[in-house]
Amino acid sequence: MSYLERVAECHRWNPEDYRPFTIGGVTLGRVPHDLARRLGDYPKVFEVSESAVALAPELTGFEARTAAVHEVLLDLRADGLIGNWRDEAYPVIRRWGDPAPMIMERGAAPLFGIRGYGVHLNGYVEKDDGLHLWVAKRSKTKQAAPGKLDHIVAGGQPHDLGIMENLIKESGEEAGLSPEVAGRAAAVGAVSYICARVEGLRDDVEFCFDLSLPPDLIPVNTDGEVESFALWPMARVMETIRDTQDFKFNVSLVILDFAIRRGVLTPDDPGYQEIWEGLRR
Repeated sequence: MSYLERVAECHRWNPEDYRPFTIGGVTLGRVPHDLARRLGDYPKVFEVSESAVALAPELTGFEARTAAVHEVLLDLRADGLIGNWRDEAYPVIRRWGDPAPMIMERGAAPLFGIRGYGVHLNGYVEKDDGLHLWVAKRSKTKQAAPGKLDHIVAGGQPHDLGIMENLIKESGEEAGLSPEVAGRAAAVGAVSYICARVEGLRDDVEFCFDLSLPPDLIPVNTDGEVESFALWPMARVMETIRDTQDFKFNVSLVILDFAIRRGVLTPDDPGYQEIWEGLRR
């Protein structure tokens, strides 16, 4: 295995397997053909053709669109097509900060290929023997990626919170970090990818943050989503990413970005340019 394999896993999809999902003539997602045919059962909500799925033009306004689509999603959930229902709403947008024509249940967003946003925090400690990174092990009861390795803090970005506001909230819930500590995190960019997964098409942008933590700070989970935390030397983190699939798939990308920025990976390492280029869609 290799770092490039971790990157490649986040870019595997076939555009021919999908039709554009549009609202008002603007493409905001991608729908697989079998789901498109099913959405044809709701002609008051969707206009389905062989080339696209469009939200019915009669549905105008944020509330009307959201409500109409939500009723369809409830049917899809009852039929077992949405297994990871979150009761969280994602904005249906292509760029963060754009006005959202509607919102959609987070668990349904991959079915429609809606772009998802999230926050990821590299919580690191600088010791005499080098750089260390806090690694979380996800609870085995989580619906998504149970038992996988994760960041000290990571979470999806709902429509009704600012990015830093969400990071501070998630930091308190997942790692017991105070708003004062979490608020010192530095925004350092984003990684992005498109990949076909069991839950649908993941078209995601993950906003990345770095936070230097003191050696005596021990994270404590408060929401039951993390089984344990461990402070790993970067060498162990990198070996685990390179040689295993133990980390949640998108976490590997964020850590590779961190490793490049911190000089853990350098241009003399094999595949450096391909790794760097593969961190953005």
